Amino acid sequence: MSGTAIVLRDLHDGERQLERDLIAAAERHRTEHEFHHVALDVARWSGEHAERIARAAESHGLDLPGPSSHASPGPPAAVREKTAETLGRRPETGLLLLHDLRRLHLAAAGNSLDWEMLAQVAQATHADDLLALATACHPQTLRQMRWTNTLIKTHSPQLLASAP
Repeated sequence: MSGTAIVLRDLHDGERQLERDLIAAAERHRTEHEFHHVALDVARWSGEHAERIARAAESHGLDLPGPSSHASPGPPAAVREKTAETLGRRPETGLLLLHDLRRLHLAAAGNSLDWEMLAQVAQATHADDLLALATACHPQTLRQMRWTNTLIKTHSPQLLASAP
């Protein structure tokens, strides 16, 4: 497998995983309305990135899975909502949110590095389609990172200072 194919596969897998992780975190923190809605929005970006990567990979001899179902994993919606309501009233929920934000940030950072490697190999091999893809998608990944970083900065002082 070529180096380009490896980066495309890793990036596709990373974007799919980030999409799933964002959706799961949004469900876990349903009572944190701002987080919940923004997480679902930026999860959609990762889903779109993965679909675009899969389409671009075809012309480079790589068959990657197409669109995901965008369905949230786990128990039925009513159970998830009740659990979120119950957990939303507990102090541990804030620490869980920080943990989730940290994991989401690291996943987005990994994808950012993969986008950078894809752009570099695209330039070296004159793969204009892949360079255009990286140029179009990487800024949204950087925004995902800035969003998680901002939430970590704003939530961690109060949550960590008040942790038991």
